[in-house]
Amino acid sequence: MDFELTEEQTLFRDTVSRLARSELAEGAAARARSGAYPWDVAARLAEAGLIGITAPEADGGQGGGLIEAILAIQAVAEVCPRSGDVVQAGNFGPIRTFCEYATPEQKARFLPDLLGGRAAISLGMTEPEAGSAATDMTTSAREEGDHYVINGTKIFGTLSAEANLFLVYLRFGPGVGGIGSILVERGTPGFEIGQPSGFMNGEDWSQLYFSECRVPRANLLLGPGGFKKQISGFNVERLGNSARAVAVGRHAFNLARDHALTRKQFGRPLCEFQGLQWKFAEMAVKLDAAQLLLMRAAVKAAGGLPSAQDTAMAKLACNEAGFFAANEALQVMGGLGFSTDSTAQYCVRRTRGWMIAGGSTEILKNRIAEGVFGRRFDQRPPRAEAAG
Repeated sequence: MDFELTEEQTLFRDTVSRLARSELAEGAAARARSGAYPWDVAARLAEAGLIGITAPEADGGQGGGLIEAILAIQAVAEVCPRSGDVVQAGNFGPIRTFCEYATPEQKARFLPDLLGGRAAISLGMTEPEAGSAATDMTTSAREEGDHYVINGTKIFGTLSAEANLFLVYLRFGPGVGGIGSILVERGTPGFEIGQPSGFMNGEDWSQLYFSECRVPRANLLLGPGGFKKQISGFNVERLGNSARAVAVGRHAFNLARDHALTRKQFGRPLCEFQGLQWKFAEMAVKLDAAQLLLMRAAVKAAGGLPSAQDTAMAKLACNEAGFFAANEALQVMGGLGFSTDSTAQYCVRRTRGWMIAGGSTEILKNRIAEGVFGRRFDQRPPRAEAAG
């Protein structure tokens, strides 16, 4: 079993790391403090070919693989955590689903700006009464001539305050088979983007309201029956989440290590105190173990989608390791880490959010248990027997 990157992958990672250190290290703390999307960073990373890494070359992408996208996210996020979000948004989540299933006409309309860092796409999936139980969604679409008419509400969408395009999960009919998706553009009549609300991770998200929103039939991405296709692609999204969690945890780890090497108390560098040595040992083990699970999931997905089991294990390990490392790093740094002048506190807030987003750690444990026992466990209560 080979745990080493190829020569080409190593060169790619090192090239991205140099770009991040030279152009993104300065201003990292300021970006973390800002709730706004860093459009200037998006333009620069697009110019460097770091948006659309996995998109086919025929569509304007780089034609790379999951490994390369993960390496790019981590090389950037380890230097500037907020800029790592840009690489994530340009390679995972709704943009990948779009590249997989969009029509040639849809790609021609939207991909140039998305891959050029001039536009962003947001996912409309979660609803006030449908979170982890995504198939309980009620936002609906009905056909009327050459249009679909949408009614409902979506919440908690990353980039919802800034996005130009929204990939919205909708109910066309009853059951899982009645769920699909439509592309909705900002400014469409009947589509209202609510006032941004601030969240613990430093981002601003907006609630989405659809009231008799008429969308052309040409904007249909996947109609009824498309949910299972879309949700299988969600495993890729989880790898992007996992990659950032480990990288942001490592960013905090590196800050704390440098602090422990130079900061003195009681006449000695902090790194000479055994209590702190053990913290760093635990952080290092957890981060490395999580990284291995992440890379295993990506490698086994070569040429296809990662498995739900491998992805769940990777995300659980990465989420927990990233938060653990960030939290311990802040403790090591004390008041300096707690200050908003440092990115350490931002790393704690950021990694904590990923334990909820993209599949909570509890849902991941349920999924892993299904793999262990080789059977599905329905979280819904048993249906009442029909009266005889």
